[in-house]
Amino acid sequence: MEGVSYQRFPRVKIRELKDDYAKFELGDTDASMANALRRVMIAEVPTIAIDLVEIEVNSSVLNDEFIAHRLGLIPLTSEKAMSMRFSRDCDACDGDGQCEYCSVEFHLRAKCMGDQTLDVTSKDLISSDHNVVPVDLADSYAYDSSDQQRGIIIVKLRRGQELRLRAIARKGIGKDHAKWSPAATVTFMYEPEIHINEDLMETLTLAERQAWVESSPTKVFDLDEATGQLKGCLLLQEVVVVDHEAYTYDEEVIKKAEAMGKPGLVEIYGKEDSFIFTVESTGAIKASQMVLNAIEVLKQKLDAVRLSEDTVEADDQFGELGAHMRGG
Repeated sequence: MEGVSYQRFPRVKIRELKDDYAKFELGDTDASMANALRRVMIAEVPTIAIDLVEIEVNSSVLNDEFIAHRLGLIPLTSEKAMSMRFSRDCDACDGDGQCEYCSVEFHLRAKCMGDQTLDVTSKDLISSDHNVVPVDLADSYAYDSSDQQRGIIIVKLRRGQELRLRAIARKGIGKDHAKWSPAATVTFMYEPEIHINEDLMETLTLAERQAWVESSPTKVFDLDEATGQLKGCLLLQEVVVVDHEAYTYDEEVIKKAEAMGKPGLVEIYGKEDSFIFTVESTGAIKASQMVLNAIEVLKQKLDAVRLSEDTVEADDQFGELGAHMRGG
């Protein structure tokens, strides 16, 4: 009905949760809200990344710009990013972006003194704030010969080569540069509903059922021996859905059914109010915190829109009042 508003109450159900990975169901909402949440997680959740590099000495094979770019892409622990100030808005340093409220300072000093190549890694970066340090990727990197955990390699030095620099890390968002994005990947899909036409399925032979099950690129269907039916001398195993969330909307099983002359064998559609999210973090913040921060940022954006609408409405009312007074 025109003019009638309604309020939605989205719900979240956690399916799987790790420090760098989260899978959850977002229900009782629509695609606009799901996509808004996804875009905010990728591009508008703030993190901290190196934004200014001052090279003092560099005798390595990489030029200064190359090293500065590699430093910027090293993920930094960013739990305090939400409470930090953007350098452009910081009044403590007049927008210079080099004070304790809007930046973190790093130093790196490395020189190769032996004949063996020296790996300069993110672990060589010394931070002025123990809460903002390079992400520990020990789980992703193997141990070297001395059983020391490796960091992210910045450059390799040979005998006599040296690298000394100072770097400033600042708060930012992925919309400005990808180095500030906390997300390695964020995807969502409509939760699929799958209905098998049992009457048509009974008309298929065991070989046809097997061929139809195997036509799916992912393990969505299987043959269940426990629910098989004896037909003549053959035990026809029933086709069951083992993992409806593995379906990727490729329509291969639908095409296979049509090729077998059994259109309507299966009906698959996506729920319009339920979405399955998969979130992977770079390690700058935990996947769960990335979702919570995205919801907070989205709330702030909606509050700004509401405030803007209220301001426009107030201006219109004052305009009408002024016109009425002038007319009177």
